[in-house]
Amino acid sequence: MTTETGPGHTTADGIVHTTVDGIRTVLAPAAGPVTAGLLFRVGRADETLATSGVTHLVEHLALHRHGLGDLHYNGATAAAYTHFHVTGPPADVVEYLNGVCAALRDLPMDRLETEKEILRTEAAGRRHGPGEAMATWRYGSRSYGLVGYPEAGLHRLTADDVREWARSRFTAENAVLWITGGSVPEGLDLTLPAGEWQPLPEPTSALPATPAWFRGDDGGVVLTSVLPRSTEASLFADVLGKELFRELRQKGGYSYTAAADYTPRDTGSATVTAYADALPQKQDALVGAFVDVFAKLRAGRIEQADLDSVRASALAAFDTPELAARMLPGHAMDLLLRHRTLTTAEARAEIEAVTVADLHRVAKAVWADALMSVPGRGVDWAGLSAAPAQSPDTVTGRRYSAVEDGSVALLVAADGVSMVSPRGQVTVRYAECSLMQVHPDGGRHLVGNDGFSLTVEPTLHGITAAQLAPMDAAVPAASVVRMPPRDPSRIPRPDAAKVQARVTRTAPRSGTVTALIWLLGTLTVIVGGFTGLAVLAETDPELSPAGPDWVALAIMGIATGFFAFLWSLQLRKRRRGEG
Repeated sequence: MTTETGPGHTTADGIVHTTVDGIRTVLAPAAGPVTAGLLFRVGRADETLATSGVTHLVEHLALHRHGLGDLHYNGATAAAYTHFHVTGPPADVVEYLNGVCAALRDLPMDRLETEKEILRTEAAGRRHGPGEAMATWRYGSRSYGLVGYPEAGLHRLTADDVREWARSRFTAENAVLWITGGSVPEGLDLTLPAGEWQPLPEPTSALPATPAWFRGDDGGVVLTSVLPRSTEASLFADVLGKELFRELRQKGGYSYTAAADYTPRDTGSATVTAYADALPQKQDALVGAFVDVFAKLRAGRIEQADLDSVRASALAAFDTPELAARMLPGHAMDLLLRHRTLTTAEARAEIEAVTVADLHRVAKAVWADALMSVPGRGVDWAGLSAAPAQSPDTVTGRRYSAVEDGSVALLVAADGVSMVSPRGQVTVRYAECSLMQVHPDGGRHLVGNDGFSLTVEPTLHGITAAQLAPMDAAVPAASVVRMPPRDPSRIPRPDAAKVQARVTRTAPRSGTVTALIWLLGTLTVIVGGFTGLAVLAETDPELSPAGPDWVALAIMGIATGFFAFLWSLQLRKRRRGEG
């Protein structure tokens, strides 16, 4: 094997930049075992909901052949990148990296269905953190919001789909390699398909306005905010964490965990996350205290001592042994995302230049873009608006009342579908449908780009396949995932007792409506007939020598139209099942 290594250069911090088989590579010496990471600029945010899981599937297939062993290795699929990393003797690291690239060139498709099942099992056992719900509410069911959804595309993905994803995304030009060591290890063969760097996905939004809140789990309060990547924003997150811990745990005793975090999202943006937990009986007090912390920081009441403390911690990180090697993963990530890379001197200077006034500006920016998950009551009183909990409108289409409850209904139209009930309304427009799962028994689950979803169960609404045809024809094929047969016990069935109760309750009303329809129809015909005869009489010169009585004719015409309107209204209600 011959490793093709390009010309390199060394930064002021001792990080060597070179290329290996066309892959951008950074190295720095370190004692002990070699640690390496191969990063690709592809992640869950690059997928669609109907293809979600394809990146994770490629990662699993690429690692399958390594089997069991003492080598410490793993892979990870994040929103914007995929990372294969390993620690061990140089020969083992070379074998691992070579094996990953060989597998990416020729994925073991005989393992496809098995790995899909493993991913489903992994998802079933995973605990979902608060950040996943925040992503769904902020971004909807696209881009960075996909991390909040199950990998719904696994049932749809074929071997050709997976191969094409690997061929187009896991390429040399879309990768960065980092290795702790003074030189490139002997024997590397990282040949990958040719391609191009993949730009970061454009973030979507499901929020009409910020700051906003929604009702979340009872475990605590979470706040996220997206703002430009900067040194002052990173230091602000540390100051915020100190203030939350001090006020919510040490002083108030509301929380066990109260912290804040700063995480780069893409080339130019980062997410600040603040979190505090509480027991149910303390949640109202926690929410108030949490908001008060932000009010204090937004007002500029930031202690210089807090800034000095977090600044000292940040600067101390530059005094660790083998600094260049410790910087490699972050340096490689910046190269991958095409974010500016700073020398140690530049990074120190930026940290030392941050002032309390800078943190004050960041505090206001964080609040302006805030999305807050709260237990219990809302926080409109704090100046946040409620994030949409239902669709703003419904489609105009045929109504299918639930067989158990006539107040719950499905509306099916040519352009979308709605579910309405006393609790609210949800609409998915077909042109904006990111996923429609179709079950062989006729059930369908639709998710809109805005994150709202509804389930159509023919058994619960008495709707046929022919009546669902407009939906099947209009939803984009790229959004359709055909599901395997469901266990019969998982197909919902209407409760016979509830159906009988509804029939008993609505039978008298149905008879009344029928009688009303006949009465209004009869009145319309009679009044209409008299109006027609009156028109003939009034316009006949022999019968009305003085000319037509237009006032009387107008009154009779209005009466005819009134009865006809009421008749048609009752007929429409009967057709839609409202009677």
